[in-house]
Amino acid sequence: MCGIFGIFNVEHAEKYAFYGIYALQHRGQESVGIAVSDYERLRVVKKPGLVLEALTAKDMEHLKGSIAIAHVRYSTSGDSTEINAQPLIRETSLGQVALVHNGNLVNYKTLRSSLQEKGFNFYHTSDSELFLALLDAGEYVPEHIKVHPEDAKIMPKVFYALHQVKGAYSLIYMFKDRLIVARDPYGFRPLLIGRSKNAILFASESCAFDILGAELWREVKPGEVIVVDKKGMRTYQLFRQEKKAMCIFEFVYFSKPEVFLFGDWAYRVRKAMGMALAKEDDVDADIVVPVPDSGVVPAIGYSQEKGIPLEFGIIRNHYIGRSFIEPTQELRNIKVLMKLNPNRAVLEGKRVIVIDDSLVRGTTSKKIVSMLRKAGAKEIHLRIASPPVIGPCYYGIDTPTKEELIASRLSIEDIRQFIGADSLRYLSLEGLKSCVKNPQDFCDACFSGVYPVEYEDKALRMR
Repeated sequence: MCGIFGIFNVEHAEKYAFYGIYALQHRGQESVGIAVSDYERLRVVKKPGLVLEALTAKDMEHLKGSIAIAHVRYSTSGDSTEINAQPLIRETSLGQVALVHNGNLVNYKTLRSSLQEKGFNFYHTSDSELFLALLDAGEYVPEHIKVHPEDAKIMPKVFYALHQVKGAYSLIYMFKDRLIVARDPYGFRPLLIGRSKNAILFASESCAFDILGAELWREVKPGEVIVVDKKGMRTYQLFRQEKKAMCIFEFVYFSKPEVFLFGDWAYRVRKAMGMALAKEDDVDADIVVPVPDSGVVPAIGYSQEKGIPLEFGIIRNHYIGRSFIEPTQELRNIKVLMKLNPNRAVLEGKRVIVIDDSLVRGTTSKKIVSMLRKAGAKEIHLRIASPPVIGPCYYGIDTPTKEELIASRLSIEDIRQFIGADSLRYLSLEGLKSCVKNPQDFCDACFSGVYPVEYEDKALRMR
């Protein structure tokens, strides 16, 4: 749940980075940063807040170059402070290196302690810093890889770093003359490649290419490492692993509906989720009402499958950010009331099916149900287009601790009573899996409790 962007070989790369990372704003609202290279030195600007508000014209004047990386952050590992804003930059034996990272490392504490014992200094509390520190910790080249002469100095150090870490990562290293891009062997987090004339672009979601008029080329493969410099693009399949664990929650909630990732279109998957939910449901009602924005597409599928008209019974104020990714519960509570307003014109006296993408803590759903009752809804049937969230994510999505997850401690009937709905139903896990291609290639740990990569501390919820 961060957004990363990179671009190589374009005049005013900083401007492309600005708009590219703006397109990924939904992936993180705590901070934004851009780093550029003019082939001589790296420059970086990072600020707390949103892209359009945080970065000023004066900031951009300091960023001139043909290579750029950018990041929007929300914290899963490390404090939610400005010091952990990315890109991170570090002086290494390879010169200055900057980094942007989306994911979460499950062996962070062990690795960091080991490096500190060897005399390595750390300047942040984010797990992302490990990727930079490890560049000076050793060298490694697998037997199946032949390193290109242009990469002989750098890649053994990069390969070593990637072999030490465990967990989820899609990342971009920026050196003064090149970008190096990597995705973990399970492919937890998305990362795509785009092209625009002679420029190569990388982004967490394809919407970053759309805003720049670039062409979506392909996805970075799980376990793949890519080098881009003036000589061209070279690719190494560092990890050869058949098992994948792409995050199915990207389709449920996090990615934008119009994007392509994990070999499919998010819109198609979300609409299929709504249709599958309708097939599993027997409730009758007058209207289908989505919780905007992430509930809209599954609500379309549900409405079409059921033949019940869809109405916008909840109107969203789009000047308010997404409550789910705010770091404190107090801010979530306030923002629910600020950003959603009932549409009495369609609600009064109606039996309403409310479609939401997921139900995590239950506090937002409780407020929505109360709001709709006050607006005159006769019946409220809450339908969730995903299964109950029963386990926290250790791979980069900020689901809470198990104790905070309402479905991990209450039955569906108890949850219904807590939120005050007339009925409550979730999409089954089997129904969700039926909506994606190759369901065996997805991680559904938050719904199933089956974790594909062991984590070192079950209580680990570092902020």
